[in-house]
Amino acid sequence: KHQTATLKSQKIMNIDWHSKLNKAAHHTSDYNSTQMILRRGQAFTITLNFQRTVQPEDNFTFIASTGPSPAESQQTKAIFHLSDDAAEGWSATQEHCEPGRMSLMIVSPANAIIGRYKLKLQIASGNKTSSALLGQFVLLFNPWCPNDDVYMANEEERQEYVLNDSGIIFQGKEKYIQKEAWNYGQFEEDILDISLSILDRSLNYREDPYTDVSNRNDPIYVCRVISAMVNSNDEKGVVEGKWSGSYRSGTNPLHWSGSVTILRKWYRRRFKPVRYGQCWVFAGVMCTVLRSLGIPTRVITNFNSAHDSNINLSIDKYIDVSGETLNLSEDSVWNFHVWNESWFTRKDLGSFYDGWQVLDATPQEKSKGIYRCGPASTRAIKEGDVNLDYDSSFVFAAVNADCVTWIQHSKKRTERIYSNTRKIGKFISTKAVGTNTRVDVTNNYKYPEGSSKERQVYKKALKLLGVSSTGRRKKVTKPRRRFPVAGRQNMPVTRQKPTVSGKLKLDASPVIGQDILLTLALQNLTADFKTIKVKLRASAVLYTRRPKAEILQWSRSIQLGSEEGNLNLITISYSQYKNALLDDRKILVTAVCEARQGASLLVEKDIVLQDPLLTIEVKAMVHKATNVLVTFTNPLSEVVTDCVLKAEGSGLLKEQLNIKYVNGVW
Repeated sequence: KHQTATLKSQKIMNIDWHSKLNKAAHHTSDYNSTQMILRRGQAFTITLNFQRTVQPEDNFTFIASTGPSPAESQQTKAIFHLSDDAAEGWSATQEHCEPGRMSLMIVSPANAIIGRYKLKLQIASGNKTSSALLGQFVLLFNPWCPNDDVYMANEEERQEYVLNDSGIIFQGKEKYIQKEAWNYGQFEEDILDISLSILDRSLNYREDPYTDVSNRNDPIYVCRVISAMVNSNDEKGVVEGKWSGSYRSGTNPLHWSGSVTILRKWYRRRFKPVRYGQCWVFAGVMCTVLRSLGIPTRVITNFNSAHDSNINLSIDKYIDVSGETLNLSEDSVWNFHVWNESWFTRKDLGSFYDGWQVLDATPQEKSKGIYRCGPASTRAIKEGDVNLDYDSSFVFAAVNADCVTWIQHSKKRTERIYSNTRKIGKFISTKAVGTNTRVDVTNNYKYPEGSSKERQVYKKALKLLGVSSTGRRKKVTKPRRRFPVAGRQNMPVTRQKPTVSGKLKLDASPVIGQDILLTLALQNLTADFKTIKVKLRASAVLYTRRPKAEILQWSRSIQLGSEEGNLNLITISYSQYKNALLDDRKILVTAVCEARQGASLLVEKDIVLQDPLLTIEVKAMVHKATNVLVTFTNPLSEVVTDCVLKAEGSGLLKEQLNIKYVNGVW
């Protein structure tokens, strides 16, 4: 707050940075830091107390600098004089002056580089010049400044997307959407310093620190760097991803409930990637970092999210005659996928594409040689402008690809059995402003499914990508698959209409520890007698829908009369699935239905086993012991011996608390 600097011709007794006043004006009071934290494009006040009265001939020159070897040519150094009026760029004006005391108003430009700054003062009096370091400060993006690229006009939205340090991340599946709390904690001690260190650890900085820092005035650039650095694939970034196998050498991704522990762990262990994360972890950490830097950011969940590895806007799934998934394609459909949106203008594309921009730190595909994604304008995605930077084609496919399933009967025969233009991109969700309710933002990404406008946009995207309606590229591009492509390119394709319809229905909400009751409903669509061979398979899967363990196989030969319907009851007992079930408790049931005439039919059902009802009652007071009452009914036949209660929150809890329940005692 008060600093002393010595000048040969003028001694400054102390410098008052008016920390409380400036932080309140710049909306940075919540940062748990002794640093002066300011936002660009906005004035701040400092007061200088001199040993002697300032003379009229004293000439004041200020130098604000950031980064290594600051230079005016790189905009990492600004030299500006004390003047009567605020000028463009950096400026300093006198607010108040009395003998031995001067109050100054300093303004940074709305497009200033963000980061750590030093502020120096030079005083020229006659032929003598002396200088002193006035202090240091951190400059952030400013959503309150109309001239800043990240300006957000609505105050309630600024409170939510910049200042809210906790939130909700939606998971599950389209018909069973779950809320998961997440502690962003962007104002916690050290988090801002860690966020700035993330920028300083990037490949861009290590290869050319001068150019990298000079680009940090641009939210497009900063977001793209953060997208790459939150995952560890290329740059030893923050989080190492893992989607299967044992998590013993780290933390199960399901056990994280906030970003603070992850970021501190990465920083304190000298930038060793933290194990392990999956999509919601990457998105939660990136939201923390971007909000801490002042960029309005939110977390988005896309249900039935497509991973189109070769960007032909068609998700190809291959199965054998028993319904088992074949690894002939890298395409996949995830039950849900989580990414971020950040708010800023797109001067590189034009004002039409301003607003929410998609960013994804989950390492799926490389973007210009590095695992990162975005920023891709949501307007570009909705309009099918898949030729625009950055990665708009990949995001377009995630929300709007067509889904095609193929049965491989033999090495020489593949049958196209299922095509669904409405499956991908369901219930795209984010937390509401000011509440924990869900807001559906699907209309921001695409026109209504099945509408003529949606199909028109899809065809436009195909044309821009040089892809035919059958999914083949019209022009030669660098292949992105690691597996040979089966199906359309290599084998004869059977295209007939199915003569039966089918649906898998749950007879009751599936709760872990209980049997799963399913009904397979079949309907003959013709007047002819039908014999249907049904092969049903149930497998434990990841949320990416990748099968990991087989649970059940069931087969029947079912006879259907003219336009006759049929119901088949299938039970998956707890004893059958308990040892196969993975941590995220997901089961995929597939039934392949074959008739002598007509196309084969594939019927699928995603099942997420629900937790038993659990209530937690807490009455907390600061600096006092807190009683927590947890009430639940054990749904399992086994005795519960080990439960964990986690508590994490900004400001009040220095570290995450883990309380174990063992043999009836907490």
